[in-house]
Amino acid sequence: MIRFHKEGYKIITIALILSIAGILLAEKFIDILWLVKTIQIIIIVFLIIVLQFFRNPKRVAPLNEHALVAPVDGKVVVIEEVEEPEYFKDKRLQVSIFMSPINVHVTRYTMSGIIKYSKYHPGKYLVAWHPKASTDNERTSVVINNKSFGDVLYRQIAGALAKRIVNYAKEGDKVVQGTDAGFIKFGSRVDLYLPLGTKLNVSIGDVVKGGIQVIAEK
Repeated sequence: MIRFHKEGYKIITIALILSIAGILLAEKFIDILWLVKTIQIIIIVFLIIVLQFFRNPKRVAPLNEHALVAPVDGKVVVIEEVEEPEYFKDKRLQVSIFMSPINVHVTRYTMSGIIKYSKYHPGKYLVAWHPKASTDNERTSVVINNKSFGDVLYRQIAGALAKRIVNYAKEGDKVVQGTDAGFIKFGSRVDLYLPLGTKLNVSIGDVVKGGIQVIAEK
């Protein structure tokens, strides 16, 4: 059975109503059969795109405090040592995962632990792969702490199409690996900032599944 994320309920309902109305109106007011069918097919395709975007497949995390799971579905596009200026203010290992429009857009907690920091930043809507997207785009920064990894920061980043980031993490919350941490509506990328020396199980170009696939170990 297909499950949908709660953040999509309103949009799905509106899309469904508009789709039904469009199909019926095309049938009633257009006399050219091929044009009616073309319009109806376009409407159905639009509805399918909306539905698949908000799907929320059930995932069972390993619940291993010595492992990090991918926070989202997508493609690994960056692995490099960088200076993280917002929270750590020192060098970290950055792993970035890009989500295409066909990916599941649920954000999941990469590990179990305590939320130490959670902050929303308004910003621009540069394309997700732009070098300044991590610092200039609309984004949220969340830091989780556990005994094995210490502090790990993940950042939800809006892209050219994303206009709303949903973040459920609140400072002081105790969270469980693989559970729902938020959603990026029509967007786009999540960056992880890990301690230097963290053993990675992924390489640039790998496609990962959020909430279940182990991407790093301690």
